[in-house]
Amino acid sequence: MNLTTHVAARRGALLALAEALVNYESPSGDKARCDALADYIAARFAPLGAVERCANPAGGDHLRVSIAAPNAPTDARPTLVLCHYDTVWPAGTLATRPLHVAGDTAYGPGLYDMKVSIALAELALRAVGELGLKLARPVTLLFTSDEEIGSPTSRALIEATARASEHVLVLEPPVEPTGALKTARKGGGAFFITLTGRASHAGVEPEKGRSAVTELAHQILAVNALAEPACGTTVNVGVVRGGSGCNVVPAEATLDVDVRVWTSDEAARLEAAFRALAPQTPDVQLAVRGGLNRPPMELTPASAALFVRVQAIGARLGLHLNEGRTGGGSDGNFTSAAGVPTLDGLGAPGQGAHANHEQIDIPGTLARLALLTALLVEL
Repeated sequence: MNLTTHVAARRGALLALAEALVNYESPSGDKARCDALADYIAARFAPLGAVERCANPAGGDHLRVSIAAPNAPTDARPTLVLCHYDTVWPAGTLATRPLHVAGDTAYGPGLYDMKVSIALAELALRAVGELGLKLARPVTLLFTSDEEIGSPTSRALIEATARASEHVLVLEPPVEPTGALKTARKGGGAFFITLTGRASHAGVEPEKGRSAVTELAHQILAVNALAEPACGTTVNVGVVRGGSGCNVVPAEATLDVDVRVWTSDEAARLEAAFRALAPQTPDVQLAVRGGLNRPPMELTPASAALFVRVQAIGARLGLHLNEGRTGGGSDGNFTSAAGVPTLDGLGAPGQGAHANHEQIDIPGTLARLALLTALLVEL
């Protein structure tokens, strides 16, 4: 039986495993629920390799699974397969939106982003054994619990594991609607600006006040001017707060700002520019915290070469793989910035990440299962 035929026969197994994963609700930060899913994943992968549980008091524990490759050279560095198991969906979502299948489409919260990818990783490893194939090199899998909130507790683990690996395959969804693999992603983060003035009675002695809200208006214009549309740098003042009543000169105001960049040079420029912001209203104080928490995933020669190899392997399976880029970040940003060849977007095709219509295309997902299996055997 060839790989394509084998994978086609795994439709039922794929959907059953995906449903089991979706049924473990795992909102980021909910340690009890995330740990329950980590227990399930660990049990699934224990027969395949050594499971290491990385404690995380702030949320769900992270899992690192090591799969040996007895026929590989003894000095072969592993392939790192990167997944996360947390979702944006609050507990209770499944009560009204359970996983369901309609024709060749499956729907469910967290299915596309990215629980079905955990199923892909397991079934690809099982296919290697079932077909009598051999891994080209050892495989390390990371399943983390905080990607949706910026990976604050897993970043160091991801970077250290990547530096010990030959290359990284990220099972995030592809670029839709073309299904392109991701060779570049924007880096991003958030800055939080606090303005402190002086309160006074707006009718009796307004001259004694120092309006933080007036300064907020100046800072919105200054921050917006930092964008560089020509090179894709975006700056978005998403939330503003200020004042306590219309008859009070406001003493406090804040801005929450989202930033996205394609290059590390632009990241450095924005960091410096935000730190250099200064108030224009006399006697108003300005403080800046935050910063870029994901470096950009820039297309490097090594990552470009990895894509070419994957594209050729896909072509032998009848897949026409293209490359693309996206403004959203992933844990692949960290591995790429660490200097490790990284290819993202190898997960299931579909649509609706973080939306009520979240879904996967089942035939396309089976094709990605065949691709991942082939990559573990050939890369």
